[in-house]
Amino acid sequence: MNRANAHNGSRLWRLLRHRTWDETDVERVLGPQALARVEQRIGASERRHSGEIRVCVEAGLPLGYLWRRAKARERAVAMFGKLRVWDTEANNGVLIYLLLAERTIEIVADRGIARHVGSDAWGDIAAAMREDFRAGRFEAGLVRAVEAVEALLVRHFPLAPGQANPNELPDRPHLGG
Repeated sequence: MNRANAHNGSRLWRLLRHRTWDETDVERVLGPQALARVEQRIGASERRHSGEIRVCVEAGLPLGYLWRRAKARERAVAMFGKLRVWDTEANNGVLIYLLLAERTIEIVADRGIARHVGSDAWGDIAAAMREDFRAGRFEAGLVRAVEAVEALLVRHFPLAPGQANPNELPDRPHLGG
């Protein structure tokens, strides 16, 4: 097999993998009760700091991303913008992005929190999630990630006594594009 055929074969394989995953797979991995518990955990977290945490779960990439061979990171950054995670008062929003077809986890942090937290810390959170996901503990992995992001936001953006987080973004995980 020549190099061009191998490349086209991997491209076709990626396309098929993304087209065979759908919203029923998201529901299988994270059912309504699990999503409600993750939403509650995010809400509880945001009562301790001024940051915003969003979770986005997609079964597969949109066709346009697959066609141009875009990486999951590009999609995560696009969803960071689409979900307005960048638009918080203190620039301290964090997106936890899951792409099920590729079993990829991306964490995108706004510039306010990124000033305080390096890429190694986000990588450690993603690695812990991967371990839970490999063991089939999707909800536990997401909750653990929310708690780890919470710890960073509490350290760098704590609420003053009597201060409330205005909850600038929805706590409910976003499913699909």
